[in-house]
Amino acid sequence: MKRTVKRRLLAAALAAAVCAPVTAQQAIAPFTVSDIRVDGLQRISAGTVFTYLPVERGDTLDSTRAADAIRALFRTGFFEDVTLERQGDILVVNVRERPAINQITLSGNRDIKTEDLQRGLRDIGLAEGETFNRLALERVTQELTRQYNNRGKYSVAITPQVTELDRNRVDIAITIAEGKAAKIRHINLVGNETFSDEDIRASWESNTSNWLSWYRRDDQYSMEKLSGDLEKLDSFYLDRGYVDFSVDSTQVSISPDKSDMFLVANMTEGEVYTISDVRVTGDTVLPQEDIERLVLVAPEQRFSRRLLEVTSDRIVSVLANVGYAFAEVHPIPEIDREARTVAINFNVQPGPRVYVRRIEFKGNERTSDEVLRREMRQFEGAWYSQAAIDRSKIRLQRLGFFESGSVNIETPQVEGSPDQVDVVVSVRETTSGSFVFGLGYSQLSGLITQVQLSQSNFLGTGNQFSIAAQRNDYLQRYDFTYLDPYFTDDGVSLGYNVFYREFDQSNFNVAQFSSTAMAGRLLFGLPITETDTVAANFGVESNEIFAWPGLTPQSIVDYIDAVGNRTFKSWNIELAWARDSRNDFFQPTRGTVQRISAQVNLPGSTVEYYKLNYTYSRYWPLASWLVMQTRADLGYGDSYGSDFSRTVTGPRPDCPEGQDECTVTITASGLPFFENFYAGGVNSVRGFRDNTLGPVAYASNSPGFRQPLGGSLKTVGSLEFYFPRLLDTPAARVSAFVDAGNVYAGTDDFDAGELRASAGLALQWRAPIGPISISYAMPIKKQDGDDVERLQFTFGTQF
Repeated sequence: MKRTVKRRLLAAALAAAVCAPVTAQQAIAPFTVSDIRVDGLQRISAGTVFTYLPVERGDTLDSTRAADAIRALFRTGFFEDVTLERQGDILVVNVRERPAINQITLSGNRDIKTEDLQRGLRDIGLAEGETFNRLALERVTQELTRQYNNRGKYSVAITPQVTELDRNRVDIAITIAEGKAAKIRHINLVGNETFSDEDIRASWESNTSNWLSWYRRDDQYSMEKLSGDLEKLDSFYLDRGYVDFSVDSTQVSISPDKSDMFLVANMTEGEVYTISDVRVTGDTVLPQEDIERLVLVAPEQRFSRRLLEVTSDRIVSVLANVGYAFAEVHPIPEIDREARTVAINFNVQPGPRVYVRRIEFKGNERTSDEVLRREMRQFEGAWYSQAAIDRSKIRLQRLGFFESGSVNIETPQVEGSPDQVDVVVSVRETTSGSFVFGLGYSQLSGLITQVQLSQSNFLGTGNQFSIAAQRNDYLQRYDFTYLDPYFTDDGVSLGYNVFYREFDQSNFNVAQFSSTAMAGRLLFGLPITETDTVAANFGVESNEIFAWPGLTPQSIVDYIDAVGNRTFKSWNIELAWARDSRNDFFQPTRGTVQRISAQVNLPGSTVEYYKLNYTYSRYWPLASWLVMQTRADLGYGDSYGSDFSRTVTGPRPDCPEGQDECTVTITASGLPFFENFYAGGVNSVRGFRDNTLGPVAYASNSPGFRQPLGGSLKTVGSLEFYFPRLLDTPAARVSAFVDAGNVYAGTDDFDAGELRASAGLALQWRAPIGPISISYAMPIKKQDGDDVERLQFTFGTQF
């Protein structure tokens, strides 16, 4: 669309230049010019006039040369009037300058973006600081009207207003009243005897009004859409063997009020053809049998143009991957109309084998070339490979340093060298870091006060850096992280993380206790394929737990008492495998990301346990306007060392009736309570308050206070549908979802009937202040006592 607007506006400008006024030839008696004077200049220098004036001192001027001089000055576009006078032997050039454009404003345009219009106007000279040409403005007005008519908006009104200012300047205001697009009320296909209208129009972009038209806008008439649909009509029949199919005529009519459109297409189906013979000729480069295996058509098969195109593309792709960047495959049909057969000859023309001379990067103002170059799978001096270039583009898009869809790779041929190309990578950078001070709020956390400096592309090196201090209703945390994803040239990553945390669980919708933790970790990563990575993290941690008898659930108090120490020290290792084949970092439309990890508290830790996690997410492009995501999050943990057991005497809520004190043996086993999994909330099962699903407990001093405990088994899943066309921005997206899940005390407690589920709508927005997530969910499977929270949101940078 951008290129079309630019070309048409340029054509309008050329027409304006051709139609510029031509002053009649002046009657001047021939004389020799001794000097030249220019009168009437305001902004333009006399030197500029002399540059274009085809007369110099010492020349003989007559009526013919005077007319040529006037035309030459008019062609510059700088002047509204030009006359020549003679004063003795001095040639006097009188000019009246066209005004300069001080400011251009556009208003009312929604269908065509302002930046596209301004770019097109600028290309034809209608830009601030340029000379104003009224005729060009009128031509552009006509062209804009035609542009909107092509989009079905026949009631559009373009109103330009020129305001004269001092010093020979003007302001231009273009007001656009787009009006409503004409709606398609009826589509009539005439001549289709074999297939129904519904089958033929299933893939059309044009349609009559239906219940999804408010989103797809398929009932809005557009000449461009109709042209594309007629091409689809032609392909529909050719893909099914109707070689003689033709669209005989089309009629488009509009109602008197310009609000309704009526479309008619007349066609002739013809007969079905089959394939009689298939051959591969030309220079196949690779063994003939290897190329023939790529052919998808065979004798006695019904003719299909689509299969011919797919076969040609398959052969071209294979040749492009071994250096033949300009390979062409021409399927040549030999039609026998009497026998209703077609013989196909795939003629292969590989062209020269091409290698890459140079790789250039554009648009990476902050990111160094090295960061982009190490993601490239096409190398300089190597044979051209389309597969390597496509893979390079995906890897660059997944860095997260560039706007969604902004990575573009071109391969221009080197002038004078038919066997060389350059690879030109253009990107548009997005914000890859942030500095936040005291900004953030969530329903769970309350007011978040924090200072954070984070960069996922630190100083343009691609390294990740973060230093932060955070405080809210339940957490006080100080954190430092640094990760070099290319510590070695092979892609081995190395980093470290240290943090200090005071965590009051009682304000986090879970059981009432608090903890103070300190930890340090070393982070390692190793890529094993293009999409697979293994990682190993080594850490030490000290976690001091504070419980309050009578307020903290008895099971937590017993666990601490059985261990005999409220400070839990550990040294641990985490091993993980991850696969990421998504096509974009911010808004993927296809691909899979999954991760399996095992964290083990090694022998010698206060408590010896392990945790297993598996996360899976896949994106399915169902249509250009709909993407489906399936997601699963599973977790399990348990202890592997000896259980802790201890006999205690004292007042307990489980003492026999009538006894204030009793002696019992308490045991600590399984996954420690402070490592339990939780479910519910914005990042889990929406519609339920954060962390409130699963087992609960009640303290003796507050029997009515429900305290979630979490569990050692987590099962969460989601089905989400994204609508990329609903918001025309790469920074936001809207979705509809169904979530389900719960946590259980252990595997023996799993019961599918205890799963909770919800459905709703969500908005995710990468705002300048940080990510914003808003969801509204209705629980569709819940039980009495569940803590429901339909509207949930967070904004601001979270840790």
